[in-house]
Amino acid sequence: MAEETLESKIQYSASAESQKPRQKKVIICSLVPDFPILEKQNWLIHLHYIRKDYEACKAIIKEQLQETQGLCEYAIYVQALIFRLEGNIQESLELFQTCAILNPQCADNLKQVARSLFLLGKHKAATEVYNEAAKLNQKDWAQDQLHNALQLNRHDLTYTMLGKIHLLEGDLDKAIEIYKKAVEFSPENTELLTTLGLLYLQLGVYQKAFEHLGNALTYDPTNYKAILAAGSMMQTHGDFDVALTKYRVVACAVPESPPLWNNIGMCFFGKKKYVAAISCLKRANYLAPFDWKILYNLGLVHLTMQQYASAFHFLSAAINFQPKMGELYMLLAVALTNLDDTENAKRAYAEAVRLDKCNPLVNLNYAVLLYNQGEKKDALAQYQEMEKKVNFLKDNSSLEFDPEMVEMAQKLGAALQVGEALVWTKPVKDPKSKHRISSTGKPAGFQQPLGSNQALGQAMSSAVAYRKLPSGVGGTSQLTKPPSLPLEPEPIVETSEQTREK
Repeated sequence: MAEETLESKIQYSASAESQKPRQKKVIICSLVPDFPILEKQNWLIHLHYIRKDYEACKAIIKEQLQETQGLCEYAIYVQALIFRLEGNIQESLELFQTCAILNPQCADNLKQVARSLFLLGKHKAATEVYNEAAKLNQKDWAQDQLHNALQLNRHDLTYTMLGKIHLLEGDLDKAIEIYKKAVEFSPENTELLTTLGLLYLQLGVYQKAFEHLGNALTYDPTNYKAILAAGSMMQTHGDFDVALTKYRVVACAVPESPPLWNNIGMCFFGKKKYVAAISCLKRANYLAPFDWKILYNLGLVHLTMQQYASAFHFLSAAINFQPKMGELYMLLAVALTNLDDTENAKRAYAEAVRLDKCNPLVNLNYAVLLYNQGEKKDALAQYQEMEKKVNFLKDNSSLEFDPEMVEMAQKLGAALQVGEALVWTKPVKDPKSKHRISSTGKPAGFQQPLGSNQALGQAMSSAVAYRKLPSGVGGTSQLTKPPSLPLEPEPIVETSEQTREK
């Protein structure tokens, strides 16, 4: 009996214990209200939206908002996008503002608010909202997540996206490191090889650029980006006929490429076929009317042909897109000088001197203009500034100076009674050297008592040649543009014909 009683007590207690949690669970469940899931229809809303079935999409959004009492952020966001597509900008603005209230830490909501304000013409308010969105985006979450993805599983696309982020940030060194690792991981990926070659080309590391571009063409002989880059390298070193042969291949693949026609035009320019050069450059300008490099080249060719009004037109347009490049102002001043607008030419030269702290040709041109106007004191000041730049270049670089530029400077120095060979102590061994500062125009102006500055105006020097010089001249002439990935390089030192490529 005692054993039965004990056994029954154990069974009773066990059954009692097993029943208690069930009763407790029932009580807890009865206390929790049946809230709707706010995002349960998001997938269907997205599906109809990307299919552009807007009526069905709006019907589901309406149902979702009624069920969630207007608290579904995604439904409101998509409805705002649809309103904007239908032209209801004010309604879309109000909905995006609602999204920003529901999720104030989302930068995309603020960007959409700013976009709607911009479309309504409220530019100042849009700028303020964009600034607020930028503050929320200070931490680059995308970059961190891509690095995490590479640690978990390496993939070509991950490397490509991470490299593009570094390029957008202007960090070419980090971008090159990423693409080097990508090429090690995937050595037969022609897109990665071409991109790395272009980056080396942009930095002037021609040997590595040629190596990677050659590998890309080995795996894909029809890769037009690599062919265009290889042609650009040949063009940079004066092999215009070989470069044109490469460009013919590219023209079959991408006949409407602005960089292609720009480079073809500058090949003809190097061959002194100016009419053909202008024809090709104008086609490039038609395809890319806002590209300042094409406008620069058009201005340069028209200056060479002594078509100063046309040169002024294209150089002015280039300055609108690239207002911090000193050489553009120098060439504009040359065109103005030949159009007998001396006062504006002086203003343009003054701006060129302010922006360009490396190129001695800017000061030389300015000094000649001032001397011709009888302002010898100011001309002497510009001549002395030119001497400082020349001395710095001789001490810190291997550039050689064009004989015509040396001759002009010596004659100007003699006219200013400061000696004929104060700074030109380094002899020019090879007049056709590719590493020099050039002013290819014939110094016709100096056949008379310092002439009219026409020859100096046709100088084809390039500010690119000074971008990689050591800093310390008192400033820098580097362009502060986003580091885009061009289809062809920007040469660091140009050829004796001084062609400028995109």
